[in-house]
Amino acid sequence: MGQSQPEGSLRPGRPKRPSASFHVLRRLVRIGLGLILLWASAVFWLGLLYQAAPPVSTLMLGRWLSLQPVSREYVGLETISSNLPLAVLTAEDSRFCQHGGVDWDALREVMEAADEDGPSRGASTIPMQTAKNLFLWPGRSYIRKGLELPVALYLDLIWSKRRMMEVYLNVAEWGDGVFGAEAAAQKYFRKSASSLSRREAALLATALPNPLVRNPGRPTARHRALAERLMGRMEGAAPFSECLKK
Repeated sequence: MGQSQPEGSLRPGRPKRPSASFHVLRRLVRIGLGLILLWASAVFWLGLLYQAAPPVSTLMLGRWLSLQPVSREYVGLETISSNLPLAVLTAEDSRFCQHGGVDWDALREVMEAADEDGPSRGASTIPMQTAKNLFLWPGRSYIRKGLELPVALYLDLIWSKRRMMEVYLNVAEWGDGVFGAEAAAQKYFRKSASSLSRREAALLATALPNPLVRNPGRPTARHRALAERLMGRMEGAAPFSECLKK
């Protein structure tokens, strides 16, 4: 006869079932991972598509969805005055032709000096700005900056430097609902982007950090001073823009 289990001894219990909150958390994680994979897939395929097709920025898409007007006429880099890409390169990303999408030295310097508000625009290259415009959201945060990096590296890998500059100049915001060099040139100077002077290009380039406040057609004294300084720097920047030539 088998021995009976002593009274009061512990019997093996059934394993506890996961709580309802655990199931909710697991579902949220799955949804989050699914959204990340969906976004990554969109970046991959749209990056390839935008090698030739005119791109659409997230700001433009948001305005269309909210029934707000968008002014943008896509033009090729060859029909944009050479003054504008030179001005933008000088103001935004002087090592554009040398780096592979991310200027690691400049990024490290800015991150070390960054305050609690997050990394500044000074850490951004033109590929990073393009990545933000096409696939991310405006604002300053380490999360967005972290997402910019792989997208910028990917776009710089599959696009030529000329294509990168062309896309950037066609999706950059230059005012409320004003996107791209052609729309900006028409709005502020009543001329095509192909006819922009060096001064006009400098005014447009120095408006980019704050396009909703800085008006290239009616610049403040500070804006004019920034453009004058940029024009002086552009004189020596031409040798660093060789990658923009055909």
